[in-house]
Amino acid sequence: MTWSIVARDPDTGFLAVAVASRFFAVGAICPWTEAGTGAVSTQALANPLLGPRALALLREGMPAEVVPGMLLAGDLGRDQRQLHLVDARGRVAAHTGDGCVDWWGHLAGDGVSVAGNMLAGPAVVRDTLEAYQGNGHLPLVDRLLAAMEAGEAAGGDKRGRQAAALVVQGPEPYARLDLRVDDHPDPLLELRRLHEVARERYVPFSRSFPTLERPHGILDRDLIERIIERDAGKPLACDFEMP
Repeated sequence: MTWSIVARDPDTGFLAVAVASRFFAVGAICPWTEAGTGAVSTQALANPLLGPRALALLREGMPAEVVPGMLLAGDLGRDQRQLHLVDARGRVAAHTGDGCVDWWGHLAGDGVSVAGNMLAGPAVVRDTLEAYQGNGHLPLVDRLLAAMEAGEAAGGDKRGRQAAALVVQGPEPYARLDLRVDDHPDPLLELRRLHEVARERYVPFSRSFPTLERPHGILDRDLIERIIERDAGKPLACDFEMP
């Protein structure tokens, strides 16, 4: 019912999931992330329990490549499940059951995995991966959006369009960015619009949030406004400089 990309950005170490589907609120059940651990998408005949369980195994130090098998060995629906993940070191793993709805499959690259089912054809996964790999000069969110748009141009979900989501996880317990489009005639276009809106004020404002290094955040409202004025329109970043 879905195709998605999970990735670790080599420049920032951020973890991310982007997903699109002809399924309402796909972002509520498929993407899972955790700081310093990994990013996961659970899909097809989705089992949302697999997301937090996969992260728990990665947190315990299990190698990425063994996690899908460990999780699905006892799952009676494993032949209809699709699960893929990337860990905090960029290692990837995937499972696509033989009972998923055609077309289904997955591909992986360095620090990135793309998987999908109920797709128009293999070009959806292939073009998503190639667009991600071919746009390494772009900031992470723009790179993920370009990848998903390439998959959509190749046919996307063969049933049509409805929902999309994008999550970027930094080193904090909360996501750096968490965007969802639950029901829209062109969800990826709407996701891109939401990202542009987020960059106007939310992304620069988020630099004032408490972090592990600054546990109280920035409390000076005048300083926060100067940060917003300086950084409006800029992408997410792992570094920070005071104005």
